[in-house]
Amino acid sequence: MKILVLVAGTNEQSNSNTLADAFIEGIKETYPEIEVIKYRLKDLNIKHFTLERYIPACPRDDDFCNIQDALLDSKGVVIASPIWNFSVPAHLKNVIDRIGAVALDEETRSRGQMKAKPFYIIFTGGAPLLAWKALMYLTTMHVSEAIKYYGGVVVGKYFEPRAMLGKGKFGLVVDQRPKSLERVKNAGKKFAKIVKTYAETGTLPLRIRLSYQFFSFVYRVGNRIMYPISTKQ
Repeated sequence: MKILVLVAGTNEQSNSNTLADAFIEGIKETYPEIEVIKYRLKDLNIKHFTLERYIPACPRDDDFCNIQDALLDSKGVVIASPIWNFSVPAHLKNVIDRIGAVALDEETRSRGQMKAKPFYIIFTGGAPLLAWKALMYLTTMHVSEAIKYYGGVVVGKYFEPRAMLGKGKFGLVVDQRPKSLERVKNAGKKFAKIVKTYAETGTLPLRIRLSYQFFSFVYRVGNRIMYPISTKQ
């Protein structure tokens, strides 16, 4: 059983990478047999999204192929990313777009194929927690909505606020926040249990499953209305 971890932080001393490692620690403490495949996007040569590359057959001159193979082979996915200027780094957005090549059906490019695969998202940002909960979370909704569109399920999110050395100063700070590291580690333990259940039974916990089924129903209804209209244009 495998879990894929994608880290979008670009600094070598990265807050998102440090939290991802704490999350992985929780996974391994819970189920040591789980194989964790971690990629730092900054270290990969990933070609930009184009229609020519929007096909399941990934050309092997592209490091995205490694991500695609791991995505298809994994039973769970973790994304850890900073928030820059109200969005995620461009290389993460590029990866999310390119995942559509295998996460959507080839005929209509509108039906997700991820079969309720569980995802967990870790964000870091400079905003205080209250600002995140009140409004800022809306700036990254496209990440979770894309996952849902692809047929995946976001089973949890974590936001680390004020991840800065000081006003206008960026750098690693979460390594000095034991409570944050412990919270993320515990989230990793819970995620490991969800993934193990999913791998063994193909199902998610009831609360998460009901939410996913409701979203799927609403999406199917919307798709039945909009798809015939779009094909006539």
